[in-house]
Amino acid sequence: MDSGLGLLPAAAAVRRLRPDADLVLSWDPDGMPWGPRTPEDITARALAVAEAAAAHRPDVLIVACNTASVHSLPALRARFEPDLPVIGTVPAIKPAAAGGGPVAIWATPATTGSAYQRGLIRDFADGVTVAEVPCPGLADAVHHADRPAVDAAVAAAAALTPEDVTTVVLGCTNYELVAEPIRTALQRPGHAPLILHGTAGAVAAQALRRLGETAAQDAPAVGGLTVLLSGREGVLPAEALTYPEGRLLQAVSPAR
Repeated sequence: MDSGLGLLPAAAAVRRLRPDADLVLSWDPDGMPWGPRTPEDITARALAVAEAAAAHRPDVLIVACNTASVHSLPALRARFEPDLPVIGTVPAIKPAAAGGGPVAIWATPATTGSAYQRGLIRDFADGVTVAEVPCPGLADAVHHADRPAVDAAVAAAAALTPEDVTTVVLGCTNYELVAEPIRTALQRPGHAPLILHGTAGAVAAQALRRLGETAAQDAPAVGGLTVLLSGREGVLPAEALTYPEGRLLQAVSPAR
C-alpha cells in the first residue's frame, strides 16, 4: 500500500523474489499526495487504503510509503496485528551511514526534519555528516509520470545537496522509480560513482521473512495481480507502465 505509485518498486521486488505470489496493490488516487496532509489525515487515509487491501485477506501488508510509515505505523499495527503482519518502510540511513558519508537524505517535506527521521539519524548516523534535503513536488511528479516536472524537482533538490555528498538515501519510495535521473543530476565529474540507497529489496525480503518464506525466483509465474484505487478495483494506470517496475508487474501477472 501507498498513496501512489511508490509501491511499484516494492511490488516488483516481491514479484522478482516470488513470481508465484498473489499481489494486491492498494493506493489512493483520490487522496494523494499524502505528504502535505496533517499526520492525523495521513493516518486516516492510510487506514482506509489498508482496510481495502485487508479485505482481500493477504498474508502480509507492506506499507511501501515512508510518509505513512513515519506517521501511521503504530495505528496500522494496532489495527491489523497480530493477524496481519505489517511491514513498514524505513529510510536506509543505517546502511548509508555505514559507508562513512557524507550522506544526503532526499525525502518529502513531511518526512524531512521529522522527529522520526531525526531519530534514525541520531541512532544510526552518529558521527557522519548528514544533509536532509526536502524534495517538494517530486513524489507527485513521479506519480503522474510528468518528466519535465520530475526533472525540475530533481534539479531543485540537487541544488540543495552539498557537493561533497557520496551517498544518497532515497527517503521516499517514489524516488526509486527515478533513481537514474537523480544519479545523473548529482554525479560530480571526476568523483567516485554516487551510491544510492533505496528500500524496495530490503522490504520485500523482510516481508518473506515475517511469513517464514524464502525467495524462489524460479517458481512458476502464476501469481495474480489485484489493483485497488482508493478501494475500487481497477487496472494499472498508464503512468505505472512508463516505469520498468510497472511493466514487469503487467507482463508477469496482468491485472485481473
